[in-house]
Amino acid sequence: MNNNSADKTGLLRRYLPVLDWGRDYGRGVLADDLLAAVIVTIMLIPQSLAYALLAGLPPEMGLYASILPLLAYALFGTSRALAVGPVAVVSLMTATAVGRIAEQGSTDYVTAAIALAFMSGVILLAMGLFRLGFLANLLSHPIVSGFITASGLLIAASQLKHVFGIDAGGHNLLEILGSLARNLSEINPITATIGVLSAAFLFWVRKGLKPLLMRAGLGARSADVIAKAGPVAAVAATTVAAWGFGLAEAGVKLVGAVPQGLPPLTMPDLSPDLWASLFGSAALISIIGFVESVSVAQTLAAKKRQHIEPDQELIGLGAANVAASVTGGYPVTGGFARSVVNFDAGARTPAAGAFAAVGLALATLFLTPLLFFLPQATLAATIIVAVLSLVDFSILRRAWTYSKADFAAVSVTILATLLVGVEAGISAGVALSVLIYLYNTSKPHMAVVGRVPGTEHFRNVCRHTVETQPGILSLRVDESLYFANARYLEDRVYDLVAQTPDIRHVVLMCPAVNHIDMSALESLEAINHRLADMNVTLHLSEVKGPVMDRLERTDFLDHMTGEVFLSQHMAIAKLAPAATAQ
Repeated sequence: MNNNSADKTGLLRRYLPVLDWGRDYGRGVLADDLLAAVIVTIMLIPQSLAYALLAGLPPEMGLYASILPLLAYALFGTSRALAVGPVAVVSLMTATAVGRIAEQGSTDYVTAAIALAFMSGVILLAMGLFRLGFLANLLSHPIVSGFITASGLLIAASQLKHVFGIDAGGHNLLEILGSLARNLSEINPITATIGVLSAAFLFWVRKGLKPLLMRAGLGARSADVIAKAGPVAAVAATTVAAWGFGLAEAGVKLVGAVPQGLPPLTMPDLSPDLWASLFGSAALISIIGFVESVSVAQTLAAKKRQHIEPDQELIGLGAANVAASVTGGYPVTGGFARSVVNFDAGARTPAAGAFAAVGLALATLFLTPLLFFLPQATLAATIIVAVLSLVDFSILRRAWTYSKADFAAVSVTILATLLVGVEAGISAGVALSVLIYLYNTSKPHMAVVGRVPGTEHFRNVCRHTVETQPGILSLRVDESLYFANARYLEDRVYDLVAQTPDIRHVVLMCPAVNHIDMSALESLEAINHRLADMNVTLHLSEVKGPVMDRLERTDFLDHMTGEVFLSQHMAIAKLAPAATAQ
């Protein structure tokens, strides 16, 4: 094989991971993937319906969003266990975004949701092709944890209207709770009974069913898988009850007619006005979905020492969202619960997702008529139990203990999400994180250092017993230098020199300086000139190679009054005799 062929093959494998894992696909792997697919399919049916309800969309759209996207991810994704489809947080964000421009239940609402999936897919694909996965790093772990916690509470509160059978609404927690309180007198007792019992059963299934099955002699893996499929039992039982007792006549709201057949081919709306209205929301959904998905994928991959390629994950998720948009779906991403079930059930390749897609396609062909009598209260209970497991207030305690700045960012994210809305919450959290970073790095830690006796190590004079040389100021800079802290460096150097009139040499120790931008370079030039006017020589030590490369492309080193030393020890060894002589 010539080099060109090898390069093309490598490129294809990079963008089509199926060519890599598909080479060794055998009967044993097929059996494991088929078993995992059956289990995930059973779990996905009620989940997909429930999350479509959360997004304010017809229930069949949840099923549609779980078929072709799974096939697309199987071709382009790198995780062996990630199960793609509708998830709670993205469903809530979809409802928020689309609800601003169309009325729930209208054709325009559905059209906007499909367009949102397409836009999210395009954004993710572009990020993957241009290797922009690093942008997700703007969302720190505390911010994401705070956002998911607040979103979980919002989602649970928004589903109480279905549990109790009353009309209520709102875009934030106060509006939702206020609306619920005003309409409590309209509670439907039968609906409330179904909703509360379903929720109680599902909570018990999560905690109590697995130990019970294990005591009965079932293996841990099998017991865990059965426990996670608990929602199917709730769906079956309440559907039969609603049909057998004619609960629709008692005011219990049912899912109703779900179209039978494969997902339709749809053309996303490409009108500029719609795109302008949804672009910001699509970008947020893309980034939040990617962060949630890649976190799950990396966690599961680490357990089997497998590798996840984040930029290729962007392409996989982008393809999944485009696939959702052309088959009547809405935005999707990798789900935590179903991915864990997929992993625990023994999935060994992304083909398990493709087989699950086939199972869901069969469900849309043959099972949808059975969903007519499914109470909406059951789906709401399924959502509530699922999202409350995401609520984690311990992040507040951990953040307070470790970093007050992170605590502030998490608190603002949670409060803004609950009191204003999901998009405002994540935006506020990111904005505050960036501001805190700029503030902290605008006043970087700089330490006057001296030599630890008997060694070549230099440490902070305020923390260690060290030796200093008269006439030499050794200042360690513990941050990259850029526009936000350039002036602070100048002021710090001038203050230290002014406090010690006998200083003849200033050595900036730069082991932690990874970057020097143009503003910082100008500050270094200013420091050099001003110290020269004071008969003080400026030196640098321990400058990293990439930083030195940049400096050598300027004339700064030509004008610098001193030298660049490989180590601080070498600087002191050369300068100490001269400083003493002066």
